[in-house]
Amino acid sequence: MSKIALVDDDRNILTSVSMTLEAEGFEVETYNDGQQALDAFNKKLPDMAVLDIKMPRMDGMDLLQRLRQKTQMPVIFLTSKDDEIDEVLGLRMGADDYVKKPFSQRLLVERIRALLRRQDAISGETTETTEETKVMERGHLTMDPLRHAVTWKGRDVSLTVTEFLLLQALAQRPGFVKSRDQLMDVAYDDQVYVDDRTIDSHIKRLRKKMRNADPDFSAIETLYGIGYRYNEE
Repeated sequence: MSKIALVDDDRNILTSVSMTLEAEGFEVETYNDGQQALDAFNKKLPDMAVLDIKMPRMDGMDLLQRLRQKTQMPVIFLTSKDDEIDEVLGLRMGADDYVKKPFSQRLLVERIRALLRRQDAISGETTETTEETKVMERGHLTMDPLRHAVTWKGRDVSLTVTEFLLLQALAQRPGFVKSRDQLMDVAYDDQVYVDDRTIDSHIKRLRKKMRNADPDFSAIETLYGIGYRYNEE
């Protein structure tokens, strides 16, 4: 049973969403603000967190930033319909997905299940070796899906589930272009729609992490109006 942390200062949302998730078979922990959640996470991490952005004491952005210092567990943001800037910023800070308020609880459940499936696919829960699970080496890049491990020139690079899947999809066929639609198919299930901006935000954060390991990193090329390409160095 996967444990989901739900963090929101709206008690109605905490009550209704937790009831829905529990009915779907999840174990749910609820928190009224980011500080309360962080205190609990410092003792034991859940399998996934669903965070409201605007909360007292510690908001969702601050909480995400602190979480990313210690874990790459999946995170979904809950945003209001006018928070487009916050959505982009959240994705660039390392959120895996976002859902706009007011939202369909069925949609949220599907997003949660999609992220957990993607996490399971690269978490090492299976020992079967396939094209998707075997260690991949592309020049200075090494990716081990079963350990969710990435190195560049021997330096470890910590990626979220979404970032890992996008880099894997690009690096599998160096020199070939992947459109944004193709990358959406890789990173999200068919029933989950995201726009181009979401993919672009994930790629920007992925590049930033790779450049933290190597300031000269330039393997991911943008082809404007077309998509992205991995060029083996």
